[in-house]
Amino acid sequence: MRKYILTGSLVAIAVLFVVIKYWDHITNPWTRNGQVMANVIQITPRVTGPIVELPISSNQFVMRGDLLFRIDPRTYKVSLAKAKANLDNTGFDLISLEKQIESAKASLDEARANVEEVNTTLKQAESQLYTDRREYERQKFLLPKGSTSQKRVDKAKTAYEVSEQKYHGAEASLDKAQATVRQEEASLERARANLGQVGEDNAQLRAAIANLQQAELNLAFTEVRAPADGYVTNLLLRMGSNTVANNAVMALVDLSSYWIDAYFKETMVGKIKPGDKAVVTLMSYDNTKIEGYVESIGWGISQQDGSTGFQLLPNVNPTFEWIRLAQRIPVRIHLVDVPPDIKLRVGATCSVLVKTGAAKKTD
Repeated sequence: MRKYILTGSLVAIAVLFVVIKYWDHITNPWTRNGQVMANVIQITPRVTGPIVELPISSNQFVMRGDLLFRIDPRTYKVSLAKAKANLDNTGFDLISLEKQIESAKASLDEARANVEEVNTTLKQAESQLYTDRREYERQKFLLPKGSTSQKRVDKAKTAYEVSEQKYHGAEASLDKAQATVRQEEASLERARANLGQVGEDNAQLRAAIANLQQAELNLAFTEVRAPADGYVTNLLLRMGSNTVANNAVMALVDLSSYWIDAYFKETMVGKIKPGDKAVVTLMSYDNTKIEGYVESIGWGISQQDGSTGFQLLPNVNPTFEWIRLAQRIPVRIHLVDVPPDIKLRVGATCSVLVKTGAAKKTD
């Protein structure tokens, strides 16, 4: 009898242990499908040229601001010198244009003064013409009456004709003076248009300054420095290699950006909430647990069925109707405290246990 009781007790304990473990598995989802992730910064030069200095090696740790490599700066120093010379020439040109404006203003003032002078002469000629015409008409009126002589009539006529010529000459001079004013006004406007805005807002000056600043930037871009603390990985550059602007040449793993992507079955994701505590175990460090918490849960994964395939026809994967495979949903785990002896590497696999109901408050 005692034998049966002992056997039954052992079976009951085993069943209870299985139930507890199953309940723990249901309550606290666990997956071996986890992966270490980090922000990988693509180091991209801003200018083109051969590398003349390469002080780093593959997989080396670098700090923010450390020199990664230097591109031959000679071409960009020449461009900077040209930009400086162009700025100086632009300054001289603007001074010359300002002098042209001053000269055009003086010429315009002189032309306007000449118009006033010619206008005064025209009025005088007009007054004299009026007087001489009256005298000539008076002499012609008196001649038949014998009150004057033919000589006086001829003299008055001559004086009238001279006054008329002077008047027409003054009119022509006024027209010419007014035309000169219009020409000088046009010259002044051209000079102002060539100069543009006066002072620091001048377009030519701003363009020359912008060219100088661009040349300075290009020279500064010949030194490529680390944008963050991290590890240079898969370095394939060599001394003398020619870099091309805006083409990535190396990768830098950002040391401060590590996280875990854990892929849980969709049947488990419903129990996981942002803020739940998580325990991460790396495959390369089996006995060390890393604490963390659920930062976020993915809202979608790539769709396989229905995607475009050969000849633009949809891809459809065959499935067994009585088996429904649960999809894996990515859950992002933020690591809280990584032991100093653990070296995280992008792509390394790990196991992740999420303790549901133990939400960690985060700011």
